[in-house]
Amino acid sequence: MRNMEGWQHKKLTDLADYINGYAFKPDDWGKDGLPIIRIEQLKNPESVKDYFSGRLPDKNIIDNGDLIFSWSASLFLRIWQYGKAALNQHLFKVVEKTGVDRTLLKQFIDFYLPEITKASHGSTMQHITRKELERFGALFPTSEPEQSKIAEVLSTVDQAIEQTEALMAKQQRIKNGLMQDLLTRGIDEHGNLRSEQTHQFKDSPLGRIPMEWNVEMLDVLATRGSGHTPNKRKDEYWNGGIKWVSLADSSKLDRVIINETDKEISDLGLKNSSAVMHPKGTVILSRDAGVGKSAILGENMAVSQHFMAWHCKPSRLDNDYLYYWLQKDKPKFEGIASGSTIVTIGLQFFKEYTIATPKMVVEQKQISEVLRNADRSIEQFTANLNKLKRLKIALMQDLLTGMKRVTPLLNDMEVRTG
Repeated sequence: MRNMEGWQHKKLTDLADYINGYAFKPDDWGKDGLPIIRIEQLKNPESVKDYFSGRLPDKNIIDNGDLIFSWSASLFLRIWQYGKAALNQHLFKVVEKTGVDRTLLKQFIDFYLPEITKASHGSTMQHITRKELERFGALFPTSEPEQSKIAEVLSTVDQAIEQTEALMAKQQRIKNGLMQDLLTRGIDEHGNLRSEQTHQFKDSPLGRIPMEWNVEMLDVLATRGSGHTPNKRKDEYWNGGIKWVSLADSSKLDRVIINETDKEISDLGLKNSSAVMHPKGTVILSRDAGVGKSAILGENMAVSQHFMAWHCKPSRLDNDYLYYWLQKDKPKFEGIASGSTIVTIGLQFFKEYTIATPKMVVEQKQISEVLRNADRSIEQFTANLNKLKRLKIALMQDLLTGMKRVTPLLNDMEVRTG
């Protein structure tokens, strides 16, 4: 163990007390009293709550500013900011010892949580016991000014992350609203959103649509295809440079264009299976596990059998328009998928699947461009967020291990305030 001036090796139990929440029973739940905070409410304070109107020990009551540690199933920490509440079991109220900065303690446990988790118990449900908390230790700054400065630096990045996430969420809400409006009302010849007060609409199997629109089966507007998985036991079928979209790429979907894939297949893999090379611009949709996720191929690619693939007829259907329509219908896909082990959508559904489209492809493209601009804004926020998260990881690695000290900053503050 290395020695470092002003830092000492501390166990987690040296830094704080960890008080478990109250073991409420179902007949304790009511409509009045203190809200009961479980893991679900700690993740999302706006979620539905039960209430408790009886008497609780003070140690099981939390209030603004308290540090809460979810130690079972979902492992994470939050500083509570939503008023007085009753803490349920499987959550620790973390009460720091004298001389320990609470904000820094949260950052410290967050940073080391993956390492602590390695020693956690539970084959199907992870949990961290007090024994892990007693066993785990690391270097920790003993100087309160140094603790506060480290916490300040990391909290500044956290605030920037939270603000960016809030802006992303707002932009996503704007995009969702635009999709709902544009894919039901469209854009008129003056570039304005249609309304039933100023334009003619008609009834259709998919609801009210503009007179200038049609409802047709997707198979009429695009050529439907699928994919295949080459024999996994034949090495020569793999890693040949042909990008192949599979369920492993789920995290890359729902981002308009997919350019990179987790796996590649070879020419032999393509030739010796029913796999198909789909051209750039093909719109794909996952019909199994991760149902409803979609994307447009950014270049020629093959896809696994878990995907539907449509080659749009240019005179009838815009690729981007179809992508956004599939995005809008994602809840529908999720609702009809079924299966005991892996949920899926049968092929018959897609043979009969209908969409509403402007008769003029130029209007489809206008709609797509508005939605693409919304996605570009989200992509920019995403890039900024990822940059901030990388910065946070680097700062945590430097500041929470003592590799880089904030002492020069503290000395500079003393000079300026002296």
